[in-house]
Amino acid sequence: MVGAGRPLSLGAKGAATTLPHLIRSDQLAAVRRSVLLSIPVNVVLGITSALVAWNSGQTKAGLIWFAASCVPNSFRMMLCRLAETTNPAVVDRRLKLHSAAALSSGLVWAFIPTLCAGYTSPQTLFYLIVVCGITAGAVTHGFAYARIPIGFITPPLLSAAGCLFYAGGFDRICLGATVVLYLAALIRACREGEGLMRETSRLKNEATSLATSLEGAHVAATEIAEEMTRRASRDALTGLLNRSGFLEEAERRAAIAQSPMSLLLLDLDGFKAVNDTYGHKAGDNVLIEVARRLQLSLPSSFAVARLGGDEFAVLFEMGLVDVNPTLLAHELIAAIAIPFAAFDAGRIGVSIGVHVSTAPAIDEMLISADAALYAAKLAGRNRCYVFDAELAHHLAMRRDIERDLGKALAEGGLEVWYQPVMIDGGARFGGFEALARWRHPRHGWISPPDLIASASLAGFGEQLLRFILSDVCVTILAMREIGLADARVAMNVSPREMSQIAVDELVLKGLKARGVPPAMLEIEITEETALDIQAVRGKLAALSEAGVSVAIDDFGVGYSSLGALRRLRVDRVKIDRIFVEGVSRSAENRSLVLAILSLAGPLGFEVVAEGIEHQDDLETMRDLGCKAFQGYLIARPMPRNEALRWARTHARALPGRPAPRR
Repeated sequence: MVGAGRPLSLGAKGAATTLPHLIRSDQLAAVRRSVLLSIPVNVVLGITSALVAWNSGQTKAGLIWFAASCVPNSFRMMLCRLAETTNPAVVDRRLKLHSAAALSSGLVWAFIPTLCAGYTSPQTLFYLIVVCGITAGAVTHGFAYARIPIGFITPPLLSAAGCLFYAGGFDRICLGATVVLYLAALIRACREGEGLMRETSRLKNEATSLATSLEGAHVAATEIAEEMTRRASRDALTGLLNRSGFLEEAERRAAIAQSPMSLLLLDLDGFKAVNDTYGHKAGDNVLIEVARRLQLSLPSSFAVARLGGDEFAVLFEMGLVDVNPTLLAHELIAAIAIPFAAFDAGRIGVSIGVHVSTAPAIDEMLISADAALYAAKLAGRNRCYVFDAELAHHLAMRRDIERDLGKALAEGGLEVWYQPVMIDGGARFGGFEALARWRHPRHGWISPPDLIASASLAGFGEQLLRFILSDVCVTILAMREIGLADARVAMNVSPREMSQIAVDELVLKGLKARGVPPAMLEIEITEETALDIQAVRGKLAALSEAGVSVAIDDFGVGYSSLGALRRLRVDRVKIDRIFVEGVSRSAENRSLVLAILSLAGPLGFEVVAEGIEHQDDLETMRDLGCKAFQGYLIARPMPRNEALRWARTHARALPGRPAPRR
């Protein structure tokens, strides 16, 4: 190995150039590149800060500050434009000038508090984010020569911490302390970064000068490759394993497992609403915080990953730790449920699917845990569900359905049944809900939700939608013939079809081709669909303008906002059965129902109570002011002809009297 002071090459004038001089030259070249990259960002953030100052009435101060920031920036750019040199004295002098210029720029940024009343004005959050962002960027780009980023970041961060300490208050003092810790961490990162850069430069220069250093260069290259591989397996936002990294790690653990493996799949509740309301930056902060809470709550031996979006995974071998998966799931639910500082309490939750396997096959575990997660979601937010025999049967059934559904659609094996909706307090027939049914040769009657979900996953969603629409059109025309033209028929559209298919064009063309009045059709979507306003608003608006009604099904289990109800022109809201069943005995459910009913008038929609199965629930809903009902107590789903006879019988029931049970 070459000594630190041993000459490696000759300079332009014949003077020996030592290894430290070559490293210094590499540092200067890296500094020039990093400054050329960072100055434009500095200028853009400076302009933005000045604009915010102008908007907040600090125009003069903002302009003075921005003008001051341009001086060191211009000098730094000028330094970067100087001709390259390997002269040791010149290199050292330029590095010192770059350091002084960076310190000057940092001192200008230290005066940011003058634009926001010492970080106490409403613009404080913006300026803090800008300062933290630009200092982090300086460290990221300034790894080659630590004095430069340290000189730049120290004044503004100390200024911010000092202002926060001076302002007082527990929150500001804690934030000021955090800024100091942040500064210390950045300084350490700068020094370590410079050390790594110098080491890389040393290896490079020795490798180009001495054949004996080839082996060392190969080792360095191998280390870099390993680091790149590690980064490829990590989620850039949270630092957790990403999907590919998790699958690789899971396969490795499964191959050597001596005891059952437990997999937890986590999906955040309410995350999309946060993204829509506060923006994607806030959503990213939520994901980072969730990852942090997971790491704090779990042993380091667990494999923790962000699989994508707002979905996380936890994997561990049960024989190695004394942890009950169900209890662990509840602990994680409690950890995530702790209010986030920037949002309303209770806005973010998590649903968890749990699967334990004695013969771990990762693909099967993921499928099973996903089924359990779906069951947890159906049960409401902040729930966990353990994969069991019932879910295993349901999963096998779903696979059979997906396999056989195409043939059934082609051969006319599906039917559409109709369940009545009673209005005017249950006294008069108000319409039907169309429910697709299929008698599977092995599993018997398949429920409408399972059928729609399976069709969507198997790629038959549009074909099933066309089939239901065709049958519904026949039913509507039959209703007109028997004098029921004032009633509607509702058909369900799944979230996937609503977002991926031109539902408005399909429906309106189908109605026109068959001569069916749009006013007699109702499209039912779930709250999940309603949340994705950008994807569905235009389609629902086209349907609504044509006269088709819009209803939100299973209302109350999701996170619809009042704005979404208004913007989507909702005509009908169907309260989910979990709030209707037992409402006569649940004060909490009665309060929720009253809240929904109180919105009906101002927002102009009708409220339907789903799942009416008991007389006392019907009477309670009536007493609360609900006037439309659907459920087995009213009538079960029926084939078309039977449903039409039922409707004609109950079209003019006595006022105030509920329809009899079938």
